[in-house]
Amino acid sequence: MKISQLLARQEFKLLTKPAYDDREIRGCYTGDLLSWVMSRANADDAWITVQTNVNVVAVAALTDVACVIFPDGITAEASVTEKADEKGIVLLSAAPDAYRVAVTLSGML
Repeated sequence: MKISQLLARQEFKLLTKPAYDDREIRGCYTGDLLSWVMSRANADDAWITVQTNVNVVAVAALTDVACVIFPDGITAEASVTEKADEKGIVLLSAAPDAYRVAVTLSGML
């Protein structure tokens, strides 16, 4: 599934520039402890987290996840989205909670 397919659903909103929305999502990882995510998330995963600080962008770049999804309608500050755009990291906000986001992704993969 491509990020653009996820964005076709009303519950997902792109927070960064649309230049990277054709990246393929091949899996999903949910976690908020950044050191844990660094050692367990796979390249091309969609990473679901409630963390919205700039360190999320660094971890996303290090792990090469396809995108970061903030559940519960959470958004990030402009400084975080700007850093994500610099690094080519896609940030999304999703209206549902983390469980429902994971279930949606599971059904689309």
